[in-house]
Amino acid sequence: MRRIARIAALLSPVLLVLVMLGASTPASAQIRITVAFGPPALPVYDQPICPGDGYLWTPGYWAWDPDAGDYYWVPGTWVLAPEVGFLWTPPWWGWDGGVFLFHEGWWGPHIGFYGGINYGFGYFGTGFVGGRWDGGRFFYNREVTNINVVNIHNVYNEHVNVTVNHISYNGGEGGIVARPRPEEEAAARDRHIAAVAAQTAHIQQARADRDLRASVNQGRPSIAATNRPGDFSGAHGAREAGAPYRAPARGNTGGGNASPVHPKELPAFERPAAPNTGNADRDRKYQQQQDKMYARQEQERQNLQQKQEQEHQRNQNASPERQQQMEQKHQQQTQQLQQRHQQEQQQMQQRQSSGGRRK
Repeated sequence: MRRIARIAALLSPVLLVLVMLGASTPASAQIRITVAFGPPALPVYDQPICPGDGYLWTPGYWAWDPDAGDYYWVPGTWVLAPEVGFLWTPPWWGWDGGVFLFHEGWWGPHIGFYGGINYGFGYFGTGFVGGRWDGGRFFYNREVTNINVVNIHNVYNEHVNVTVNHISYNGGEGGIVARPRPEEEAAARDRHIAAVAAQTAHIQQARADRDLRASVNQGRPSIAATNRPGDFSGAHGAREAGAPYRAPARGNTGGGNASPVHPKELPAFERPAAPNTGNADRDRKYQQQQDKMYARQEQERQNLQQKQEQEHQRNQNASPERQQQMEQKHQQQTQQLQQRHQQEQQQMQQRQSSGGRRK
């Protein structure tokens, strides 16, 4: 592990994606993924209504796609428990040894440690207060879960005081400060069941949806939660991002090229302050022009990203020299697009500034 950490320190933060196998319990193995920069904040979204008796809520989270080099949102969803008495411990990201380490979720008779992350809807950092098993049936806490009492009668009401935050990882700069409690450490030694097939398919469907990538949705996924795993039709979109999205720093720590190669590596647009010339009509017109320009520029980024990804697919089996030439071309295209967008933004600001000075 120390040797891996030394090697990781030499790699660019953008390229660092290590996949390691480790044992979560004596009976099961767990794939762990490490990334050099943390996931976006958890988005703000509403929980869909529970589809039926026996379904348990599994909260949404940011996962990592090494092929895209990007985080993507796995929508929260209702899932049938694999066994009576089993509860879901959500996955979580934690700062460990200079990288962010992903911990898989699992089913078990007790809730384990999930990083102190406040996923909402009963998962407020420690334990689970969204419901409980009693006599072979699951009873739902109506205070924190969306239940239709016409169809589900095994409910109760228990008020919960919650401190709201949208932090998506444990440890590191800006992360949650939490350690496992004794009962959570004991839960880690229970018999576990990995994510069921419906959950696995749900994750793969999310990974294949380009709109769920953080670089595309800017931390506000269009599909934040679903009624059932894989049912993305009629899904609930996020109401807002949990915090302003910041693209990861693309520093040069190991001799790599620090310049962006693809549009998804460009930093998010930094919008200027709202126009304030003293003329409300003029300010409103300027704001509309700004919004239109930024929407067009974002679409142009996405179009170029898609075009480059298609070219990657066509040249998967090309020679290293050919792939290097392609990457150089992509880098030039991306830089040209960025420069053109910056010029347009400067021209827009100059027009607004000169317009505001005219009497």
